[in-house]
Amino acid sequence: MRIPSPCSAALLACAAIAAIAPAAHASEVRSAEVQSSALGRALTYNVYLPTGYAESPNVRYPVMYLLHGNDGARNDWAVKGKMQKTVDTLVANGDIPPAIYVMPDANTNWYVDLKEKMETAFLQDLMPHVEKTYRTINARNGRVIGGLSMGGYGALRMVLQYPEKFQAAALLSPAIYNPEPPADSSARHVKVFAEPNTSGAYSKTVWQQYNYPVLMDAFLAKGIKVPMYINSGDDDEFAIEAEATQLYSQLRKAKQPAELRIVNGKHEWMVWETTLGDSLKYVFSTVSRPQVGTAK
Repeated sequence: MRIPSPCSAALLACAAIAAIAPAAHASEVRSAEVQSSALGRALTYNVYLPTGYAESPNVRYPVMYLLHGNDGARNDWAVKGKMQKTVDTLVANGDIPPAIYVMPDANTNWYVDLKEKMETAFLQDLMPHVEKTYRTINARNGRVIGGLSMGGYGALRMVLQYPEKFQAAALLSPAIYNPEPPADSSARHVKVFAEPNTSGAYSKTVWQQYNYPVLMDAFLAKGIKVPMYINSGDDDEFAIEAEATQLYSQLRKAKQPAELRIVNGKHEWMVWETTLGDSLKYVFSTVSRPQVGTAK
């Protein structure tokens, strides 16, 4: 079900953005970092700033957090996923609003507080830093999250635990194996889902303690609608098309807004690059448009 586009965008904001001179700076992707107390080190990330950002100092933008896959890096979305070109085209066509995108490094941490306190670092170090450093709309209706594979796993956990923080989510080939990962999944080999004080061998018990099914009841009890875009390639090596369908069915049964796409392809960048645009149009359809003069 396609979510209707909201009609609440301020006329003043629209006028201000339309008035940006043709010479305005084009969009850019920068590398940056924040010192993370949770990690005890710097957390590096890339940030995409929309066209005209420097010339519109009174405008605040929605923000999307884009999470990479296992053993990936902050550059993945920009280099392999070509997100800048996709986003620029969608904005130019009026399909999505100008927005800020943040792409953090998470190595093989799976965005949980196990091998490192990556979930805490994301919530308590990265997000406050982003909202202080960049002109974001610091409210739920200006904040979305998405990710691929391991990043889809992390994005789903974030919205299920904290639906009051995120307006929508994009889950591309999410590694949300239920009841547990297949034998060749990286989740079994990265020494994340292991019993404490052991050699790091994979534990089914730990995996299930952190996977999304244990979060679903509490999420649904909050009664907060979080539109979720879910997809997978039809030839995914890890059979994620079945996992995506299972999650979609649960959400639909609970009357949660969701969209499912099973597309041609494997567990690969061809799938994520070519479906990123479709996912962005969905998740931004209920998000606030850029605002003028909004206080932090």
